[in-house]
Amino acid sequence: MGRGDLTNAGVRLEPHLPMSGRRGGRWNDHRKVINGILFRVRTGIPWRDLPERFGSWKTVYERHRRWSADGTWDRILRAVQADADLAGRIDWSMMSVDSTSCRPHQHAVGARKKKPRVPKKRSTPRHRRPDEGLGRSRGGLTCKLHLVGEGGRRPLAFLVTPGQWGDAPQMLEVLERARVPRPRGGRPRTRPDHLGSDKAYSSRRNRRYLRRRQIKHTIPEPKDQRTNRKRRGSKGGRPTGFDSEIYKRRNEVERTINRLKNSRAIATRYDKRAFVFHSTVTVAAIRLWLRP
Repeated sequence: MGRGDLTNAGVRLEPHLPMSGRRGGRWNDHRKVINGILFRVRTGIPWRDLPERFGSWKTVYERHRRWSADGTWDRILRAVQADADLAGRIDWSMMSVDSTSCRPHQHAVGARKKKPRVPKKRSTPRHRRPDEGLGRSRGGLTCKLHLVGEGGRRPLAFLVTPGQWGDAPQMLEVLERARVPRPRGGRPRTRPDHLGSDKAYSSRRNRRYLRRRQIKHTIPEPKDQRTNRKRRGSKGGRPTGFDSEIYKRRNEVERTINRLKNSRAIATRYDKRAFVFHSTVTVAAIRLWLRP
């Protein structure tokens, strides 16, 4: 067994994987293939350079791409999160939102213009983007990862966008994706006890959304927004509350990002397709949730 390979925790993934042993032996030996995918996500090497102990590199790549398209990785992440919530391992006392830039490699550019398809279906992958999540800024091509993390420094949900997109407009969508199922019945849990973020997410739209969902939040107000509110007088609304002690916990989401970027295939994006890169991040997140 190599460093980073699945141990006994891999048994928890088996019920959520496609059935093996079908005609042609397509799904034989899931563990070897998953270990190959984990190795590539952790090291960031080209698929063709995978060690021979993982079998054919093309088999590993095609299975990762197939599971990225049909949502298999997303279902596994939800299942692992549900198990953690059932065991009381999710810290709902504080959720934080933040974003990070992932520099694309030159090999991440040049995807085909033709729409990708889900195998054996007439639909496109769920996380497909026409812009492939690549945008231009002063530094060149950039890709941005927006995520919401729980108090235990593990990601609950994330979103891939071009690098020049702002943070505040993406807050609602990334929060809507944070849904942890409850195996024993009931609606998925989506609301934390408290939400924290930096001033980049301070907007009237975001604050109205959080108040409507009755989510307590700590978001600092930028100086220009504070000045504009005071200038409008009573029409500007009441001052926003801010708890400096609770705000100290915002470092948890930054540490979550650091843990994700320990995987070199995330720190530098090599995947051409946005839905494949989204699943690459999902695989790294699953690995974090499987750790004790």
